[in-house]
Amino acid sequence: MSPTRISTVVLDAHDAHELADFYVRLLGYVVRADEPDWVLIGPPPGEQGVSLAFETERAYVPPVWPTRDPGDQQMMLHLDIEVDDLEGETARAVSEGARLHEYQPQEDVRVLLDPSDHPFCLWVETQAQ
Repeated sequence: MSPTRISTVVLDAHDAHELADFYVRLLGYVVRADEPDWVLIGPPPGEQGVSLAFETERAYVPPVWPTRDPGDQQMMLHLDIEVDDLEGETARAVSEGARLHEYQPQEDVRVLLDPSDHPFCLWVETQAQ
C-alpha cells in the first residue's frame, strides 16, 4: 500500500450541516463525525467509497460554471456520481434539493447544483454498440 492516499474530499459551504444532509440522502451515506461547523460522511459500514466532509465557511462564495465573466468564482472540482438510471436519479436528486443546471453538455450526463451551488454530475456508462 502507498504511504499516502486521499481519504476525503472536503467542500466548503454556507452551512456544512445542510450540505451534509443533502449528500447523506443522495448517496445513502452515514454521518461519521459532526461538529458545529464541520461534518464528515461516508459509506455505511462494510461498503467502500470516498468520504466527504463539509465545512461552514462564513465568506463562502458559490462557484460559477461554466465561467461567464472574469472574476467569477471558478469551480475548482466537482463530484461525478455514477448511476444506473439517469432520468430517475436526476428526478430523485432534484426531489432531495438539487437543481438541474441550465447547461447540459452531454446526453449521458446531467449537471446539477447542490444546495450550496456546487456543480455535480450524474452519469451513466454507455455501452459501445
